[in-house]
Amino acid sequence: MGFIGSGNIGSTIARLAIEAGHQVVLSNSRGPETLADTAAELGPRASAATSREAAAAGDLVVVTVPVKAFPSLAAAPLAGKTVIDTCNYGPERDGHIPELDSKSLTSSELLLRYIPDAMLVKAFNNIFFKHLLSLARPAGAADRSYLPIAGDSASAKETVNEFIESIGYSVADAGPLADSWRQATGTPVWGTPYGPFSNDKGRPVGEDAIRAALATATR
Repeated sequence: MGFIGSGNIGSTIARLAIEAGHQVVLSNSRGPETLADTAAELGPRASAATSREAAAAGDLVVVTVPVKAFPSLAAAPLAGKTVIDTCNYGPERDGHIPELDSKSLTSSELLLRYIPDAMLVKAFNNIFFKHLLSLARPAGAADRSYLPIAGDSASAKETVNEFIESIGYSVADAGPLADSWRQATGTPVWGTPYGPFSNDKGRPVGEDAIRAALATATR
């Protein structure tokens, strides 16, 4: 797996992936040398590289960067690959982006403009990183939590579904990328179902609750 961005969500997904037996290649905007300690902590299944190298190395690639960084992504290494988009738009950090402010595009649809040959799936953008780490459960556990995903490619969704299942979660299909706004910042499914940020452990959430939250989102 390749990681473009290794902040809180990216490093948490990487940790869960390694625990599930996946190899990970981490990258960030500052260079692989700044990730040496993180890779060492994660163990022999983790390595650090440039963003291009991480994109090229991964059969599955996680893009977890600020929305304002989309124009700097290298499209060529991501062509034909399944890409997980964890990104949330925040004007206070990203600056105002007219297409997102007007809601004519979702942030995932905007990302796809920069990496048009990738197969994009929105996932992991609605859960606090500490809850993501603590709520993972083995297959068959009664208190296994669900995460929503959105995407236009059935095969890419299946790939992401299998990955999410492998790291301790089940999946609720939230529709196409055009509907990914239903899991964006501030929607009913964003953060709240898994408990307050003040509680690092979070609380498990079943499929019905996730689907109800998605259904009540307004734009």
